[in-house]
Amino acid sequence: MIFEKVKSDGLAHISYLLGSGREAAVIDPRRDCEIYLEIARENNLEIRYILETHRNEDYVIGSTALQRDVDAEVLHGPGLDFGYGKTVEDGEKIEVGELTVEAMHTPGHTDESMSYDVSDQSTDGDPIMVFTGDALFVGDVGRTDLYGPDEAERLATDLYHSIFERILPLGDEVILCPAHGGGSVCGGSISEREESTLGLERAHNPKLQMGKEEFIDYKSRETLPVPPYFKMMERHNLQGPPVVDPPRPQPMDPEKVAELQGQGAVVVDTRLPGAFSAAHIPNSYNIWTGGLPLYSGWVLPYDEPILLVLEDAAKMDTVSSYLFRLGYDNLNGYLCSGPQSCGLEAWYSQGNGFESVAIVSARQLEGKIGSGLNVLDVRGEDEYRGGHIAGASNIHVGHLEERVHEVDSERPVVTVCGVGTRSSMGASILKRAGHDDVSLLLGGMMAWNKLGLPVEAHSQD
Repeated sequence: MIFEKVKSDGLAHISYLLGSGREAAVIDPRRDCEIYLEIARENNLEIRYILETHRNEDYVIGSTALQRDVDAEVLHGPGLDFGYGKTVEDGEKIEVGELTVEAMHTPGHTDESMSYDVSDQSTDGDPIMVFTGDALFVGDVGRTDLYGPDEAERLATDLYHSIFERILPLGDEVILCPAHGGGSVCGGSISEREESTLGLERAHNPKLQMGKEEFIDYKSRETLPVPPYFKMMERHNLQGPPVVDPPRPQPMDPEKVAELQGQGAVVVDTRLPGAFSAAHIPNSYNIWTGGLPLYSGWVLPYDEPILLVLEDAAKMDTVSSYLFRLGYDNLNGYLCSGPQSCGLEAWYSQGNGFESVAIVSARQLEGKIGSGLNVLDVRGEDEYRGGHIAGASNIHVGHLEERVHEVDSERPVVTVCGVGTRSSMGASILKRAGHDDVSLLLGGMMAWNKLGLPVEAHSQD
């Protein structure tokens, strides 16, 4: 048996290739799908099946892209009018060499959610692993809030039955293969550990220690951030996304960047807060490289060209792949005027104007509290409630652009997050909206707490 796990960093998306004999199946492929072809070639396998666990919300599925290169059948769950592939029925068996893959309808995260358990007919035929999609994770279970509060209790009830009556009875020794690892927006507290069995989860997963009523009540009330790009992903993954090659942004000199920005192109500066705050192209967003998979979809448009400012030109492939997996096919280029000048120096060395954002330390901010400064915490609500600077207001950075009118433009504002990356993104949004007196707390609440400075917290009631 061939078993390969493919993790897409940033999104914490995990896909798999399963092979036996000369045949293979790919489960939940990503859009840049060459890696599955490489694995198949290295092991002399023919990809015969592409199995989807559900219509994904957080990335563009790669099924149609992979189908362009292989003669494989795409299978997904019931109840949605997919524009590609076919519906697999509950209990349907798929033969992959000496492996039998059985489809299990496991609704809860979404109505069409499927799991696939695998048994090896060359041994005793008992299940050896199960691909659970977004139903069951290591240390967590799937979110049930995507259909809105009116449907949350029904989905939570379905998820309980799917896990306790369908997945766990497969056996404690069965290997768990979820669609996401720690850091994914598809769960609230997925473990950083990616290896587990159903027995380990039964014993140690906090959500599986709850009784039925407690589980349903907890999941019915749980709400997690829903980035606006989820709607685009749902359309793509229902109709079948455009099958295009990954973009290859071209180097552009400052004159071309300025010209395109003037025509409506969006500039995204992917450097860290210290570099962005010192100098950046006016009207640009700051989304650090590691934050692109999680935060681009909150603010970047799909219908305008995107231009990049890179921390290092060597990160171009990483940046473009992050955005391509979110459906951004509009990456036009990156600032670069030559081998020795692929960064903001290419901009300011030509005499172009730039903007800056002031940086304050935790100790400096402490001295300014009470002076009329507007302290804006841009973390999530749960983080804010867990402990924040006294008097700070809270707007999640993903919602800041739509709620920027709530921030008093007549008062100086300092943005605060965990360490400074999200606060730099928030500062860039405020600057784009016309706020002049903007600064950010470098080190964020980590530095504030390290110094033992006062915080206040709110209950979860």
